[in-house]
Parts: sequence; structure tokens; C-alpha cells
Amino acid sequence: MLKVPRSAYDSLRRHGEETYPYECCGVLLGRFEDNGTRVVTSIVRAGNTRTDSAHNRYNIDPRELVKIQREGRERDEDIVGFYHSHPDHPAQWSSTDLAEAHWLGCSYVITSVEKGKAATTNSFELLGTDESDKRLSDERIEIE
Repeated sequence: MLKVPRSAYDSLRRHGEETYPYECCGVLLGRFEDNGTRVVTSIVRAGNTRTDSAHNRYNIDPRELVKIQREGRERDEDIVGFYHSHPDHPAQWSSTDLAEAHWLGCSYVITSVEKGKAATTNSFELLGTDESDKRLSDERIEIE
């Protein structure tokens, strides 16, 4: 399960609306609870560095990701997941999303943005032991 404060949930959905018709992306920071729940305490917007197909792909610059991770750790926050938008496409992961997901045990949140308005937001947990057996599984979002 993914627990998200209402303000962070609204912010990531708004981010998708602001970047429409291109994909937005960002990082979920927080903590892992013993029961496997990921608790989001803050989100950080990231720049989408894809220039070839930003309308249906995203990439976070590794240097930006390291900076976000470092700043989060200074506040006792870990990377617990990532988010991105699907402009005019369902909030369902694609084969590309799975191929480019590498943080096992993290949440991957997708918001469909239809004609500029955030619609459905879904979360998926990246399960598996390594790249050879990774898979995305539906995950419940609890908005606090």
C-alpha cells in the first residue's frame, strides 16, 4: 500500500496538468514501514529530459535523481517511489514503463491526464528479486 498526504497527491496530479501534453515526472520521498507500506512525506518534481518523445516517455536525469536522494536523506526521507503522467492515455503501466522501472520495492504512480485535466491516478509496486523477474502489481493508494 502507498500512503500519500492529500497535498502531495493533489500536487502530482496538478503537475501532470501543467506539463500537458507532455509527460511529467517526479520522485516520492518518505519511509518504508515494516509491513511493506510506503509512506510518502514529500514529493519532488523532476524535469523530463526526453526530447524525442516527451508526449509518451519520461526520463529523470541521473544527476538530478542523486541530488533528490541526497537532499531527502538529509531530512531522513528515502526514495519510496516515482510518479509520471500519461497524457490522453490510461493510468496503466506500459511495457516501456516496466522496462525502465528499476527500483524494486518502490511504488510507480501514474496519472492519466485527459485533455489537460487529471483523471485517474493508479499506483503499482515493482516486485521481484532482480531485472529478470521484475513485475508491476496493482497497489492501493490511501490518501491521508
